[in-house]
Amino acid sequence: WLRTSIATAAAMGADTTTKKIGGAKNGGTRVVPNKKAPGYYPADDVKVKVKGASKPPTPAKLRSSIKPGSVLILLAGRFRGRRVVFLKQLPSGLLLVTGPYAVNGIPVRRVNQAYVIATSTTVDISKVDVSKFEDGYFGKPKVAKKKQKKSSDEFFAEEQPKNELSAERKADQEAVDNALMPKLDDMMKKYLKARFSLSKNQAPHNMKF
Repeated sequence: WLRTSIATAAAMGADTTTKKIGGAKNGGTRVVPNKKAPGYYPADDVKVKVKGASKPPTPAKLRSSIKPGSVLILLAGRFRGRRVVFLKQLPSGLLLVTGPYAVNGIPVRRVNQAYVIATSTTVDISKVDVSKFEDGYFGKPKVAKKKQKKSSDEFFAEEQPKNELSAERKADQEAVDNALMPKLDDMMKKYLKARFSLSKNQAPHNMKF
């Protein structure tokens, strides 16, 4: 194996030297590399920086079936199987949707378009102002954690802080609902409240939504 690899390296023009060797059965010459292979290899793989890996990811292109006002069916997450109204695509590529909250209890949130089914039903959202909703709007505020040693009794007795919705977010949700509600008739409200499900022998790829 070693002789074969050295001969291959010599054929590819590697940095090698031809040396004379004695012995009638040794061929007379041998090609050896000028730089010997290391005798030690690290136990862990050394990560190699991939060219272009530092570039920011490109946001996903919006599917042609999804348009502002389209009713979407969520396929994953806390509200899977529920219907929402699509408002806009955020710079990160995620979709901004809402129930609205006053109809089916789904607030303004972000979803990945890979986990939604687009329907042909649309809602007029021309009166909805979504200019303030960006990716940074949904980030959780950073709280400084104090590193203190606690006893086991103190650790279990300590209550976890509750994530309460701020008054600003409640007002923003109410503004979105107030702009959407006049555009929804009774039939549309029932449609948005209904949960999507499949029965036996139903194939979603053969359905027209």
